[in-house]
Amino acid sequence: MKRRTNNHRFFSPPPKAAANLAGGPTAFHRLRLFMLCFFCSFCLAAPLHVFAEGSEQQASPETKEITLEELIKAAAENNPEIKSSAQAAAASKARIPAAGTLPDPTVKFETMGNLIPPTLMKGDPSSARTYGIEQEIPFPGKLGLRENIASVEAESQRHNLELVNFKVISELKQAFFDLYLVNKTIDVLFKNKELLDNFENIAESRYKVGQTSQQDVLKAQVEISKVLDRLLSQGEKKRIAEAKINSLLYRPAETPVGRPAEFKKAELAYSLEDLTQLAQSNSPALKVSESEVSRKGQEVELARKEFYPDFAAGFTFFEREENPNMYGLMVSAKLPLYFWRKQQPELDAAKLNLSSATNTRESTLSTLRYQVREAYTTAATSEKLANLYVSAIVPQSNLALNSAVANYQVGKIDFLQLIDASVSLLEYQLKYYEAMAQFHKALAQLEPLVGVELVK
Repeated sequence: MKRRTNNHRFFSPPPKAAANLAGGPTAFHRLRLFMLCFFCSFCLAAPLHVFAEGSEQQASPETKEITLEELIKAAAENNPEIKSSAQAAAASKARIPAAGTLPDPTVKFETMGNLIPPTLMKGDPSSARTYGIEQEIPFPGKLGLRENIASVEAESQRHNLELVNFKVISELKQAFFDLYLVNKTIDVLFKNKELLDNFENIAESRYKVGQTSQQDVLKAQVEISKVLDRLLSQGEKKRIAEAKINSLLYRPAETPVGRPAEFKKAELAYSLEDLTQLAQSNSPALKVSESEVSRKGQEVELARKEFYPDFAAGFTFFEREENPNMYGLMVSAKLPLYFWRKQQPELDAAKLNLSSATNTRESTLSTLRYQVREAYTTAATSEKLANLYVSAIVPQSNLALNSAVANYQVGKIDFLQLIDASVSLLEYQLKYYEAMAQFHKALAQLEPLVGVELVK
């Protein structure tokens, strides 16, 4: 069988030592297996420390580390959805004074006399130039209601801006932890590939001197191919996570993001009951719904006011040439004469809108409680799994692998059992990082629900 080229090797025995392997483990063979056992312990013992250092070795020297704080700052400055919501909130606030202001007065000039040229008729007491001003005056209470409606609309837009901020930052945090998981997974897979490469070398050496079968070599090669396949898959996930981050930062999809920096594990400091109470009092989405209910209630009151007449008052000055000047005062009222065709339907529609907004608020509250429970359950479960992996399963699997290496050295187990121990440790290490990423993503999902920052 043609020997496969390999860049990751332990010591290669000299020709004489290789020939002696057929008769049993030589001192060199024992040294090699001892070094392999030491390599397993060093590379696979502690996912929190060893692999954090290994990740730096795998990263390109040009790769820049990026922190979550830097990404959040960039999103706050560049995200177009946040900018749009901020502008909408500012526009709503600017409309408040206009809503409570009287309609613009009407100024008029009129001449009664000759058409061309427009002169007054001498001797005609009705011929005059008139200067007038007229002001519409809504029924008392209408202007106040309109201003209140505008104020509530501005408040709703302000809560919506808060909601958009929380949502964008939540999505950014989740994409950050996805990218963090991908990088950690790649680190673990590279370490595992190095270990499998050394297993393959040992199997090839033993196969050459007749101490094992070709199946051991093929098994190692298959496991290496599986690792390479997973590395390709992780490369695709990495590009997707980077594209998501760039989208939230309003940058081209191919812009380099950098490697997520190490961060301190967040804490789930609230119980489910606490988070539910926070959601009911702080949730931006619920505040938006409550503002809509308030606004629709004000619109019902305004629709009731529309049954009352609006007024107008005016003053006119009559300028006459041969007769004394005159002054005129005017007061008028706009009667809602066809109320059954105009005002009453508008009132009915306003009541239906209020009922719809109330039901929407109840639906939002119900969905909010479910989403809080779901995210909390995910976070709590993931945290427990991560603690279990790092405190028990991964160390135990590492001991099992070291034991398998020692037993393989004295021939108590076969090569397939050694490979199985290595694969088991790999899977548990990956599950640890998956649980950690899922825990932080669940906390990020909770933030827009409860209106409190949980991941810093």
